Amino acid sequence: MNTMALSFVDEAAALLGSRGFTQDSELIEPWLTDWRGRYTGAALGLASPVTTEEVSRLVGLCAKHGVPIVPQGGNSGMSGGATPDESGRALILSLRRMNAIRGLDEQSRQVTCEAGTVLQTLHEEAAKHRLRFPLTLGGKGSATIGGLISTNAGGTQVLRHGTMRAQVLGLEAVMADGSVMDTLTPLKKDNRGFDLKQLLIGSEGTLGIVTAATLRLLPEIGGRCVIWAGLASLIQARELLLHCEALAADELEGFEVIPSHCLDAVLDYLPDAREPLGGRHPWHALIELVAEPDRVDGLQPLAETMLAAAMEKELLEDAAIASNESQADAFWLLRDSISPAERAIGPAMQHDISVPVATMAQFVEHASPLIEARFPGTRAVAFGHLGDGNVHFHVLAPKDAVRGEWEEGQGKEISAFVHDLVTQWRGSISAEHGIGQMKRDELGRLGDPVSLSLMQAIKHALDPRGLLNPGKLVPLAKGDSNA
Repeated sequence: MNTMALSFVDEAAALLGSRGFTQDSELIEPWLTDWRGRYTGAALGLASPVTTEEVSRLVGLCAKHGVPIVPQGGNSGMSGGATPDESGRALILSLRRMNAIRGLDEQSRQVTCEAGTVLQTLHEEAAKHRLRFPLTLGGKGSATIGGLISTNAGGTQVLRHGTMRAQVLGLEAVMADGSVMDTLTPLKKDNRGFDLKQLLIGSEGTLGIVTAATLRLLPEIGGRCVIWAGLASLIQARELLLHCEALAADELEGFEVIPSHCLDAVLDYLPDAREPLGGRHPWHALIELVAEPDRVDGLQPLAETMLAAAMEKELLEDAAIASNESQADAFWLLRDSISPAERAIGPAMQHDISVPVATMAQFVEHASPLIEARFPGTRAVAFGHLGDGNVHFHVLAPKDAVRGEWEEGQGKEISAFVHDLVTQWRGSISAEHGIGQMKRDELGRLGDPVSLSLMQAIKHALDPRGLLNPGKLVPLAKGDSNA
């Protein structure tokens, strides 16, 4: 370790104390590998501040000594966006100790919480006040608010409520020089130039470090109706979605599609899981209707009318309405367990893609056979948020594939082919998981040149030394070695 690094370590330790800064390899090791196990790096140390003031001063130290910073929340990201490189020069900046809920206003339906607040904790706090935060996902027990903002996360309620970007009313963030941007107070109308908080949402910690946010809340639901439907095709699922949107309108909160392969994988993975329907179906749809307390009595009749009309139009093969909350939770557990169930099967290349909503079903039916023919032994499966034009498009490896080797070889070729197809269909190679380090080069290869140059210019303006989450999200400009 050189003299400058030693000086930084001494100053950081003095600033944060033994609980706030460590170089203990055993304490750091769990945070050096991403959730999927694809990336492992090294770090100069692990910093865990407890206040925005400490983050500000720490970032100032990093700027002074030229120490790169890798912000990290729950370390549950899907694109390697919170994992340091192998150089060991970077500092992991954990926001997990900054988990206070600073205030909740029932009348304005707003909550201000710190970046390390776990999503499930926020759900529970809102429920105490008969309110709810309208974003959820399978990793809600570990995902943090700061991470969700930094990746502009989606989840299963985007169909009705939008992504994380739509939930953020105000933001507090520490910039690359240690200065603090405070726009936490939300205003209905504010025409003072650029909406800077929107610039930071989805920036994956490359422009600033989110330390707190003011978020919108909604009234608690009075009840929900969860439906599992069996379908003949994804095209039929699209027609069923349009039917549900027409009849249920704002009561339609979720519409997820699941192929039979994914359902079978989950049933093998979860020992107590049961198939929702009696017969076999190529595709399945998980549909959730919700209503506020004064409209809950009409929810069950609405679901029954909607399904009866769908049957008459031959938009589904079979369906079951959850008879109670336990069964509704069981339906959703099947959906939420797809990723770990597939990971247990073997290696796969996971693609988080979107195309225009109206063409998603056609895209999947077009792309899947092309991929399986070009890469014999693979299996293409798509599942997820059909109503958002976003599916998780996974390509499962051949049975004899060696985990680790296959992903770095044929797997990369597959991903490039998938991304080419998505681009041809005017879609996005990242719908809700972010770019991170996994897709940075692909973004550089396929992205609109003007958009890329603007991203690079903004990055250079706000972080001229490239210290904030280097090597993530923003493709390098030609001749630029400052990752």
